[in-house]
Amino acid sequence: MELIIAEKPGVGKAIAAVVSANIRQDGYLQGEDYLVSWCVGHLVELALPEAYNPRYARWHYRDLPILPEAWQYTVSDGTRKQFEVLRSLMNDSRVAGIICATDAGREGELIFRLVYDKAGGHKPVRRLWLSSMEESAIREALRHMKPLSDYNNLYQAALCRAQADWLIGMNATRLYSLLYGPTLHVGRVMSPTLAMIAGREAAISDFQPETFYTVRLDTGMGITAHSERMADESTARRLERACSREPALVTKVERRKRCEHPPQLYDLTTLQRDANRQLGYTAQQTLDYAQSLYEKRLLTYPRTDSRYLPHEMEAKLPELAARVCEALPFAAGMQIAMHTDKVIDDSRVSDHHALIPTAAMPEQTSAVNALTTGEHDLLNLICTRLLCALDDECVYDETTVTISCGGHSFTAKGRRITQMGWRRIWHSLRGSLGGRLAEEGEAELPALPDDVTEGMECPFPKAEVCEGHTTPPAHYTEGAILHAMETADRQDMPGDAERKGIGTPATRASILEKLIETRLIERIGDRRQKVLVPTAKGKALTAILPEKLQSPLLTAEWEQRLRRIEQGKEAPEDFMRDIRQLVTDLTRDTKRAENAEQLFPPLREKLGTCPLCGAAITERAQGFMCENRACTFALWKQGGVLKDAEKPLTSGEVQSLLNTGMVKKTGLRSARTHTRYDATLRLEINQDGRPVLRPTFD
Repeated sequence: MELIIAEKPGVGKAIAAVVSANIRQDGYLQGEDYLVSWCVGHLVELALPEAYNPRYARWHYRDLPILPEAWQYTVSDGTRKQFEVLRSLMNDSRVAGIICATDAGREGELIFRLVYDKAGGHKPVRRLWLSSMEESAIREALRHMKPLSDYNNLYQAALCRAQADWLIGMNATRLYSLLYGPTLHVGRVMSPTLAMIAGREAAISDFQPETFYTVRLDTGMGITAHSERMADESTARRLERACSREPALVTKVERRKRCEHPPQLYDLTTLQRDANRQLGYTAQQTLDYAQSLYEKRLLTYPRTDSRYLPHEMEAKLPELAARVCEALPFAAGMQIAMHTDKVIDDSRVSDHHALIPTAAMPEQTSAVNALTTGEHDLLNLICTRLLCALDDECVYDETTVTISCGGHSFTAKGRRITQMGWRRIWHSLRGSLGGRLAEEGEAELPALPDDVTEGMECPFPKAEVCEGHTTPPAHYTEGAILHAMETADRQDMPGDAERKGIGTPATRASILEKLIETRLIERIGDRRQKVLVPTAKGKALTAILPEKLQSPLLTAEWEQRLRRIEQGKEAPEDFMRDIRQLVTDLTRDTKRAENAEQLFPPLREKLGTCPLCGAAITERAQGFMCENRACTFALWKQGGVLKDAEKPLTSGEVQSLLNTGMVKKTGLRSARTHTRYDATLRLEINQDGRPVLRPTFD
């Protein structure tokens, strides 16, 4: 008997149905030849710093950097029950071998391996690599399983990614929170993403609009032409007057046939971008809907970065397209061209092929009818994209007319579609949704008259000056930032580098949600037009982070190296050595930004400036301390010479100490004679950098 371990209950149940494991038990399903169970997300995770040393529970600069030599892992209380189910099944005497059926990718590999190791797994393991939850796909994958050892490099890349994120996140978050006061979340991918959003916001704030002028020329022949932009209104007015006194002459007519190629199939990122732009769904919502459709056997594996299909799928595409057409009311009866060569390319298929509907989807009418609105919208987008990608090009005639008048040239452009091609399918989807899709970004150019020819003259043109203004860059929408993350610093990478941007298709949505959860960015606007903007805290964090943590190029290079680890081209220890060195270098720099108090105002009333680091000194319950938690400055209310004083140190006295270096204090008590005395306390700094109050007498 073999134990199959899936990543999620829904996937586990789909596999169980195929292998006839139909007897429900507590946390698993049982059959004659197979037991099928599942993880619940990340059952086992990297332990928190306090697991290595209890003192790490409190944040102190002296403990940085935290660099575990032997990594520890923990099972959360919320998932411990299912972990114990898996531990018991792995060690069950009935089980001769284990099948890893977690999601086929970096994260799925990590989830299984950590559970297997934590549970003390020792039995042989084979890998089930699924790209679809269809019964036929599961049976095919079961026939082609490989030893788990074939995926060791994938696991090493996943482990390096997790450990690197832990090292940077734990150390940098503690460092900058200690330096500046509030909790400041820093991450390997989070911080460059925040920097891009904050940079765009700064560009918008700094933008100075410029006024420009054009002259619009109405020829009266069904053609409206425009001049080039002019910075000076008087120049535009002179041209307007000149054009009103003389005829206009057509000097050039250019006609070209152009083709608009069908769009490529969806990968996860392009699906998230379209769903955001067209329907207003967030990246996380889109991923959740797609994952649900995958588990319902309606879509192939969603966490893919490929937009092509392998050659082995080519023969099945005509039947799939025809059945999808019939299943979509708005596409029923359409004849789709079968340009399969446009979507087939083995060299551009990574771990998974492009995201398409499964062959079983058209038959599952009841399942489709039961979908939520979001799931249904996504299914429509993906089905429509498949049909569009296979169909003919959209062909149009483009006409450019140049007109001379008043000593200047004016240009008019027009377009007439001669073959709708793939656009007819897209327009049918738009019509079926009754305006729920967002309007297209660019207005269609009107067609120009067919009979316009060179040498034609318009005796009475009408000229008009039009005023315009340059516009700032647009705020990042969720779709736009996903594209920016995917293509980050592409121009700076070597020509032969495999580009992956920052983050992965599977993680970019969660990065955005983490930035929002930690209040570094926020969504504003209505549902369809929501944009991402940095909060004041996010802007301040970007202002003080070093370039190395904000650079998309550095993070993209790390992603590139993780990919090389997957391919067996780089040793994991080399990557981790560099990450450890980065963290070590980072935590050595404790100098605060000069404008720190403007960026991060003190959480409490400022009593004065720290003589050690220049940060604010504020009052706490036990004493007066520096807001820079990496600093050692502290004056205790009843410590040292004040231990047995009649009155503890007050905020007014601390202000005097910080401003003048001294303060008069009455009611002190001698530790030797136990008598009361008055003295002037002088503030001094010991060789170890700690402050001390020394009594002096006039």
